[in-house]
Amino acid sequence: MIRIRNLVIDGQCVMAPLAGYTDSPFRRIVRKHGAAMTVTELASADGIIRGIPKTMQILRFHDSERPVSIQVFGNNPGIMAEAARVVESLGPDCIDINMGCPAPKVCRGGEGAGSALLRDPAQVFAVVNAVVRSVSLPVSAKIRIGWDDRQKNYAEIVRALESAGISMITVHGRTVHQKYTGMADWSVIREIKEMASVPVIGNGDIGSHDEAIARLRESGCDAVMVGRGALGNPWIFSGTVPDWTTRVDQMRDHCRLMVDLYGDYGVILMRKHFSKYIHGFRHASRWRERLIRVTTPDQARVLLESMREMCLEGLPPG
Repeated sequence: MIRIRNLVIDGQCVMAPLAGYTDSPFRRIVRKHGAAMTVTELASADGIIRGIPKTMQILRFHDSERPVSIQVFGNNPGIMAEAARVVESLGPDCIDINMGCPAPKVCRGGEGAGSALLRDPAQVFAVVNAVVRSVSLPVSAKIRIGWDDRQKNYAEIVRALESAGISMITVHGRTVHQKYTGMADWSVIREIKEMASVPVIGNGDIGSHDEAIARLRESGCDAVMVGRGALGNPWIFSGTVPDWTTRVDQMRDHCRLMVDLYGDYGVILMRKHFSKYIHGFRHASRWRERLIRVTTPDQARVLLESMREMCLEGLPPG
């Protein structure tokens, strides 16, 4: 259990924000399977204060996702503070500041934010301090361990964050230069946990429930954050091993939630999730080829029902 001000996170395995994947239906599913907390996809502070529809859609959440944090990125303290006030009015449990995204459009675009902030601890302080002072919600930040192997300034960043009033820190154990290649350095995550005075969540290379438990023990972190390992596998949070029928049932439920939120276009958005869920199916490539071509709820329903019937007959789809 983690307590940050008035927020209690009951559990030690939380869901990471993944652009293009962790929308409201996905977050509801992982909470149902035991994720202790969810975080929205990153949203531009500038887009929030301008009320851009696509950005505002990112901020939507359902009560069943709680505790839920809304993640914001930007590098202008005034704009970030204004965006934070808008976010607070929506009623989330926490606000998270993204300082870990290595995507060029975030780091080098108009925002010049995300992990680009890690090169300027003074700016990190200014942004976080402005957000903390503008809202009553707990404010967290997600960082990386440095820009590259020669610029691992995580100790200075942690000091800046704490001085600015941060309530919790999530650490992805790679540098910005690594992006998602190589291995996360959990020894640095442990070092950050030992130096920090606020709760620390570790993130990077957790592909199973057993790995999550092992990372918790070796790092001493208050919790771990699961990212890509949860795609098509929400059972990672509970450690259960689903049979094929259960997997197909989850696919159907996920697809229903997508259609409820997005209309028929939800089926199109669901296709990338289908590809993740069927990993390990016999002749998965054949099923994937069919699933990524569905365009209507009826097409998806018929195909999934066919898969389920095979599972009930004791055969893996094939």
